Amino acid sequence: MTDKIFAVIRTRGSRWDDSRPMEAQEDWRPHADFMNALVAEGFMLLGGPLVGTRDVLLIVRAEDEQEVDKRLAADCWTVKDLLRTRQISPWWLRLGSLGAP
Repeated sequence: MTDKIFAVIRTRGSRWDDSRPMEAQEDWRPHADFMNALVAEGFMLLGGPLVGTRDVLLIVRAEDEQEVDKRLAADCWTVKDLLRTRQISPWWLRLGSLGAP
């Protein structure tokens, strides 16, 4: 099956400490390492906080929504409820390019 592109919205969970910046949250380094590994594998294409919200936008390449959910479930921030996946939607890129897989 050909990989598809998905837009993923993640939001802060119950263990997120609003008094601390993102880089000072519990287990920042393991989370950052995990996300960087997803980029290196070609799963994660783009990602970052949506300014002025409690959400993060990720653009990923996967076979289906279940693969996206499974891969993100292994993140220590998911396990510890610092981030939750709120939405996974197939995305049809119509303008521009993300490059070859």
